[in-house]
Amino acid sequence: MSSQSDLSKKALLLIDVQYEYLDGLLPVTYPPNSLDNIIKVARAAEMLPMHLIVVRHTSAHADMGIFTKGSRGCELHETIAELRHDLFIEKHLPSAFVDTCLHAYLQDHHITTVAIAGYVTQVCCDTTARYAFHLGYEVEFIADATATLDMGTVPAKTLYESALATQAAAFSRVMSTEEWFNALGAS
Repeated sequence: MSSQSDLSKKALLLIDVQYEYLDGLLPVTYPPNSLDNIIKVARAAEMLPMHLIVVRHTSAHADMGIFTKGSRGCELHETIAELRHDLFIEKHLPSAFVDTCLHAYLQDHHITTVAIAGYVTQVCCDTTARYAFHLGYEVEFIADATATLDMGTVPAKTLYESALATQAAAFSRVMSTEEWFNALGAS
């Protein structure tokens, strides 16, 4: 079981849990129930002495038609938007670390471990996890609290499994929501 002081050195990053991925132009399809798992881990983090960081992607180019500031697609899912969080980050690139205050915040709060949940598995979640690893953080990748969609001719399941295999081989401790809860002692 994790001690209270261990949890204060951990942050859950909720990445891009936005309507664009739920009912917008880029709906995630695999794995099923990812939103339920994201909400479970988010509510747990909200109740624990760990840091909860909400990340939202906005398009740097208004003409892209996706993630346009002020559009429904850019809005956070209402449950995520209502959470008590320690930091809100707006990003314009896949990594939550690039051109944001995330690294400075984690350093200022002596955080050593980041847990990743959100959308999409092989893009923003993967890129943020890699940056975290390169910056010296321990990374927990909560697999079933992420999801993706088909891209071109590549099915979502293939993209998802490939990203998780790479994460597990080099960057993160890949775990399920249940395994993450067990590691917290919150099951």
